[in-house]
Amino acid sequence: MRTAYHQQLDDLAVSIAELCGSAGQAMERATQALLQADLVLAEQTITDYDGMVQRAKKTEEQAMTLLALQAPVAGDLRAVLSALKNIADIDRMSALALHVAKLTRRRHPDETLPEEVNGYFTEMGRIAVDMSSTVKEVVLSRDEHRAAQLADDDDDMDNIHRHLFTLLMDREWKHGVAAAVDVTLLGRYYERFADHAVEIGRRVIYQATGEPV
Repeated sequence: MRTAYHQQLDDLAVSIAELCGSAGQAMERATQALLQADLVLAEQTITDYDGMVQRAKKTEEQAMTLLALQAPVAGDLRAVLSALKNIADIDRMSALALHVAKLTRRRHPDETLPEEVNGYFTEMGRIAVDMSSTVKEVVLSRDEHRAAQLADDDDDMDNIHRHLFTLLMDREWKHGVAAAVDVTLLGRYYERFADHAVEIGRRVIYQATGEPV
């Protein structure tokens, strides 16, 4: 019975890791769509979102079943409760990729971004995708030290986000209010994506040590 139970816990971790990977893929596609004004990629990201929501619900049911039927304690209880919170964070990460894709679709056939900020969003997209890959890795490995490094990646994202605001407030900004609003929203989507990844990393540390971060 205990062997089967711990296999279920491992299966739950695998499901969550796969969701992390899917969220990263969604943001990667959304970023490409944004930078290239690619309507096909934007539509693919939007269409795939419903499937990701359904997968998240099934994973949540896995966790709730373990909680209800196995009455876990100590480390196992931390794992199940963390899993439930992680699913919510991954759902938000997927939704943020969806927001990027929807804004790209709304502006099509025009490009959403002024050319001078493309480099910022190329880098923010890279960091977001790298962080989702790291989260996928640490959910499976429970490597608390690797999980802690997510905070450094988040600092990099925050720095770029702050630079964006500096650019928007510059008197030389010549792209108008609508473009400034789009850039502000998009910057926030990437910044929040990173924040949710950090939260999952903190829970991995909590699982490993039993100490809140």
